[in-house]
Amino acid sequence: MAASILIIEDDAKISEMLRRGLLFEGYRVETAPDGPTALEKLRQFTPDLIILDWMLPGMDGLEVLKRIRAALPDVPVLMLTAKDSVADRVLGLESGADDYLVKPFAFEELLARIHALLRRRQPTSDQGVLRFADLTLDTNMRIAKRGDRVIELTPTEYELLEFFMRNPRQVLPRDLIYERVWGYDFSGESNLLDVYVRYLRNKLEAEGEPRLIHTVRGVGYILREPDAV
Repeated sequence: MAASILIIEDDAKISEMLRRGLLFEGYRVETAPDGPTALEKLRQFTPDLIILDWMLPGMDGLEVLKRIRAALPDVPVLMLTAKDSVADRVLGLESGADDYLVKPFAFEELLARIHALLRRRQPTSDQGVLRFADLTLDTNMRIAKRGDRVIELTPTEYELLEFFMRNPRQVLPRDLIYERVWGYDFSGESNLLDVYVRYLRNKLEAEGEPRLIHTVRGVGYILREPDAV
């Protein structure tokens, strides 16, 4: 069955353009012009992906996102906005968005990002538990633990951590991480990786545990033991 997408956008022209384009690509599409309407629709069905405009009337996109995350923590959310500063991108991601696209945008880029987000939701054929130091990742249940402490991860955080754990003790270039985790070239949006590494570090080190994800300046990141040099 085709994937379903909910578009939350108050600009009728943009909403209709997205609806027609996504229908043509084979998706099932619902639309909502504001937050309350969207939240009511989400009580009736769970989409495979949500496209959310930041600047909505009344209840803004960040508040809508907060409520979506409380009810549907695993559904990927792609934010659309005219806000293009680094601070705004970080705020959107920290609020729970899985990706961020600045208006105006090319429809082909939107499709690429949708494809990448949906691909990451597909179940992996790999079985078992990945282990590194005191960190474990159950790839069947998609549960991470540091020792006995369960770590709650967003879909993007999970994908990033899994990539690190499948490639331990290897210096992973930034471009390779973007390609394998996000599925496309981010061009100048290189801060996105730094934001998500910070998220992971904060969660993995929440109780004072030693750092496992280390920066390799000018190259990327590496997952290595805390006492390695």
